[in-house]
Amino acid sequence: MPALELTQETGKLVAWRKSEGEPVAKGEVLLEVETDKAVVEIEAAADGILAGVKAVAGDIVPVGKTIAWIISPGETPPSEDAPRDSVKSLVAARMQPAHSAPDAAESSSRGAKISPKARRLAREHNIDIARVHGTGPDGEILASDILALAESASKEEPSSVESKTLSSVARLMAERTTQSWTTIPHFVVVRKIDASALVQALEKVRSSADKTAGVRVTHTDFLVTLIARVLLRHPRINSSWAGEGIRPNKNVNIALAMAVNDGVVTGVIQNADRLELSQIADQRQGLAERARAGRLRPADIAGATFTISNLGMYQVDAFSAIIVPPQAAILAVGSISDRVVPVAGQPAVRPIITLTLSCDHRVIDGALAAQFLGDLAEAIREPAKYMR
Repeated sequence: MPALELTQETGKLVAWRKSEGEPVAKGEVLLEVETDKAVVEIEAAADGILAGVKAVAGDIVPVGKTIAWIISPGETPPSEDAPRDSVKSLVAARMQPAHSAPDAAESSSRGAKISPKARRLAREHNIDIARVHGTGPDGEILASDILALAESASKEEPSSVESKTLSSVARLMAERTTQSWTTIPHFVVVRKIDASALVQALEKVRSSADKTAGVRVTHTDFLVTLIARVLLRHPRINSSWAGEGIRPNKNVNIALAMAVNDGVVTGVIQNADRLELSQIADQRQGLAERARAGRLRPADIAGATFTISNLGMYQVDAFSAIIVPPQAAILAVGSISDRVVPVAGQPAVRPIITLTLSCDHRVIDGALAAQFLGDLAEAIREPAKYMR
């Protein structure tokens, strides 16, 4: 099992995409693994044949163990005590087998042309793919086909049934937020900031960025860029709680909370402090597209040191976010709204943004949080100083 997160010890094998004995190509999606953040697709590390499969869907797998091998034609899988480097290895191993039978979606999906997201939804809603008429190209079964059938089935259920089985993403979110809220001593610091310069900078850069990079720059992209620069001056805010103490993080990897079907996942922009605005916009757009399609890669969710949750597009003025362990802080971003504020002793209308920083009090105290928000406010008021 590859280590997809800093604190990950195990992962749950959700499904194999290939059967034992089938040829696989390097980079081809081989299986799905559930961590405590998301369901992630694992790609084959080499060309060959999948052999020696030792785990099934539902097994809990410790990091670094072996559940299968990718071998060359004519080779046989090594024995359990063979050296790990004797063949190309797909890391992960069976730990706690789940003896339940495959669900309807998995047992009937072999040979069916179906999108990855549709396959996952079929499993979550326990829908037999053989019953689904695909509306995609060449009869491919799409996520919309599964959702339509699930909605139809729900209407036929008795109205007295109120309970709902959570999807993998929703269950992970529920478990993760409960753990965080009950084990981390949260406190919040709020700052309202004049965003006039930020709005003007976005308007100025948006048209040129669209032409040169092919992506639409957003307020979130500006904030990621500014926050990454400011975090370099505040290493404690970018640190993690490691159980025995505070662990500084060498890199500034910013995670963005993104809404998906029935939950929230976080996609990570690695080394955000070293990227230009257009690069951040491009990466953010790619993460959002893969998250919505249920195709996040291991690198997309690994190594976050700080998280941004932006609900401004939903016209939310302000809110408090729950910290994602082992990170020490998360920034909740509200909408940019016109407000009457005093300017040079006179009332004036300015676009105001409200930022709420949730902190782990084991790592960050109130003074450090206030200083960070103060420097971030300065960056938002004068963004040109922090842009490349």
